[in-house]
Amino acid sequence: MSAFLKPIAMPITHTPVRIAMLATPAPESAALQRFGSGLRQALNTYGADVTLVDVGEVARLSDGDAAILHHDFHFHPDADKVVDILGEVSVPSIVILHTVPKHPTAQQRSTIEAIADAASHVVVLSRSAAGQLRDGYTVSSSAVTTLPFGTRVSRAPQLKRPSRPTILTWGWLGPGAGIERVIDAMEALRGLPGRPRYVIAGPTHPGVLAAEGEAYRESLVERIAQRGVADCVTIDGGDYEATLTTLFQQASVIALPYDSTDLTAAPVLAEAIARGRPVVATAFPHAIELLGTGAGSVVVHDDADGFALALRKVLTQPRLSGSMAAEARQMAPEMDWSVVAVGYVGLVRDLLAQRRMVRW
Repeated sequence: MSAFLKPIAMPITHTPVRIAMLATPAPESAALQRFGSGLRQALNTYGADVTLVDVGEVARLSDGDAAILHHDFHFHPDADKVVDILGEVSVPSIVILHTVPKHPTAQQRSTIEAIADAASHVVVLSRSAAGQLRDGYTVSSSAVTTLPFGTRVSRAPQLKRPSRPTILTWGWLGPGAGIERVIDAMEALRGLPGRPRYVIAGPTHPGVLAAEGEAYRESLVERIAQRGVADCVTIDGGDYEATLTTLFQQASVIALPYDSTDLTAAPVLAEAIARGRPVVATAFPHAIELLGTGAGSVVVHDDADGFALALRKVLTQPRLSGSMAAEARQMAPEMDWSVVAVGYVGLVRDLLAQRRMVRW
């Protein structure tokens, strides 16, 4: 049974809380921006009135009942700016920690501890993140709440899958995605019944593109040629956002071969669970947590043969893949934005009640 806080979505029965949310710095299609947009829309539906505040208008964060900010080391390498902003906020503040390194540098540790000290409360997006925060940082457990990584659970009708089984990896491309693992695995998988194909969907990450151009994508194309698997591997750099539902419904299995060993919040993993798809992933903490009850397989990072074997099992054992998909569908509702938003609203109301008690 999940240890997540599991509020029940219900109609609004009292005045919505007013929340000011600091805009994320990420480009329009980035995971952080997608998360912020999804949370904002859900809060507006389930008990809150949310105002988006630009970073140049920090004073407006105190205009509501509470303020919500995000912190992610991919976009905020140090705490100075976030802590400075928190110092100017006069209402209860919540910081959502999108990354909690398992083996933090001294700077990363001091960053998170400074943020937790300055904020009224912090939210982490997985139990693994809460555990890493408890074990590796000096942060009061009473100031931490775990709420699932929110996503929209698919209710679209199931499409007929293509005759060729499809392995899917999607998202922005860049070093660390681990796609090489699956390209290499296709040498052993290409001869399976139905001639499986591997679809890599997504443009190059803007930061990678600015620094290195298309060198990473070109290295993947070269690897595909070297392995002789061009007939079963496709790299699609188009607008995957517009076709995401179709991509998921056509996929037999989602491959998450990430290099990271301390990833505690993986947006693509949350999306895969929400869409009811089996997953094969490397053993990063969020995957170990969400796939541990049977929604997928987790393989240690240095076991290339093990990753290929896990994919083979899903592709050739319908009963196994069916049970994985069923477990994912069972888990999905607690990750739906309608449920997650109620958790945030409840947290805000608790913080407001605590403040009133202190003043009284």
